[in-house]
Amino acid sequence: MDEIWTQTVSWFFGLGEQYGVNPVIFGSIYVGAIPLFTVSVAWIVRNKRIGRPLVLPLISTGFWFISAYLYLFVAGENVPWWVYAVVLALLGYSGFASSRSIRAKLKANPRQGPRAI
Repeated sequence: MDEIWTQTVSWFFGLGEQYGVNPVIFGSIYVGAIPLFTVSVAWIVRNKRIGRPLVLPLISTGFWFISAYLYLFVAGENVPWWVYAVVLALLGYSGFASSRSIRAKLKANPRQGPRAI
């Protein structure tokens, strides 16, 4: 079992070397953006409910949503075209699902304010 783990770790970090992306940095950005994305979604809902503009919360949410992939696209070298296609497909589906979730939160208890989420 130790040999399989060692081979997997070597393969994983080998991908980072091959494509010029540090997997630890990518993972840190990915995980670190989760709470910031969540706060941005709450910001959207709050602003919508109190009638404030949504531009800044939408920009913030979008940035945190794609931040790890921005790192991949900017720092990556020799990344195959299909990786870009898969990432864009995942982002498209995730964006659609997040949009549905945000809309549902906006419809639920619209008069109770942002803490109702």
